[in-house]
Amino acid sequence: MNKSIQQLQEVALKKIQEAKDLNALNQLRIDYLGKKGSVQALMSQMKELPKEEKPVFGQEVNTLKQSVSKAIEQAQQILEEKQLSARLEKEKIDISLRGHQRKMGSKHPLLAIQDGIEELFLGMGYTIADGPEVELDHYNFELANIPKDHPARDMQDTFYIDPNTLLRTHTTAMQMRELEKAKGKGPIKLICPGKVYRRDDDDATHSHQFMQCEGLVVGEDIRLSDLKGTLLALANTMFGKGRQIRFRPSYFPFTEPSVEVDVSCPFCESKGCHVCKQSGWIEILGAGMVHPKVLEMNGFDSKKYNGFAFGVGLERVAMLKYGIDDIRHFYTNDTRFLDQFRELD
Repeated sequence: MNKSIQQLQEVALKKIQEAKDLNALNQLRIDYLGKKGSVQALMSQMKELPKEEKPVFGQEVNTLKQSVSKAIEQAQQILEEKQLSARLEKEKIDISLRGHQRKMGSKHPLLAIQDGIEELFLGMGYTIADGPEVELDHYNFELANIPKDHPARDMQDTFYIDPNTLLRTHTTAMQMRELEKAKGKGPIKLICPGKVYRRDDDDATHSHQFMQCEGLVVGEDIRLSDLKGTLLALANTMFGKGRQIRFRPSYFPFTEPSVEVDVSCPFCESKGCHVCKQSGWIEILGAGMVHPKVLEMNGFDSKKYNGFAFGVGLERVAMLKYGIDDIRHFYTNDTRFLDQFRELD
């Protein structure tokens, strides 16, 4: 073999063997086998050789090229295996170690109550209405038959943003919006769950923010007995089968007649306990037949249409059902409190 070719081969093979990583090896590939590499430079010398020497010289250069290519391939395989081994060593996982347990959240008790009510009424053909929490006086009070001089208008009860805008004090505002959308045509069957706001001092049983779910039915020949049957189904859903309810006369500006609704105590089976204060009954919600004036203000013919409405506080139901003694637990984000309700998921 030509001495210069032999020397080039020895140097190339030594450098390839000493290459420490794939980048260095790739550079050697370029230096020796690239278009401007050493092997190509030798090939360009053939035109200067005598004709009889060219075949031998070409064969020796080709042998050099094959030798360097093979050495590079072998070195590349070895370096790739080393690189993979190093990566596996770095990323290895000790499967004998205990895994990291991710703490999953649980359903909030208020959401569990709301989901149960929604499931009941959706099954009865009701729809679920939604509306803004920042509400207009027109929907929150005027259309609900609450005149300007009504005590509920007092600044101590309502968060006013300006004289005509406020944080809704009840989800009745959503009912008024739905009545307006209907443009005097029934029937209507809906519930309105959501947050409401009152100017109140927070304590164990009061909060400036709480949740309500109100229901509204408007149609022809709706009776008080229809309301009672509906609320009996609701009581059995919230507190278990076998509950009874009773009506007591009351007053609300948007219903006439109006009633307070009690449910038979599920904790003592109406025998008397500390929850029902030995009475056997627990007050749970307010209801009544929709006031004719409310229907008329929303474009309905009160001689043709009538209906009923009811409203329940979700916190009160949850406190009774789960034995919670302080309404503030619902809003303080204490995971120890929420962890008690994992079975609700």
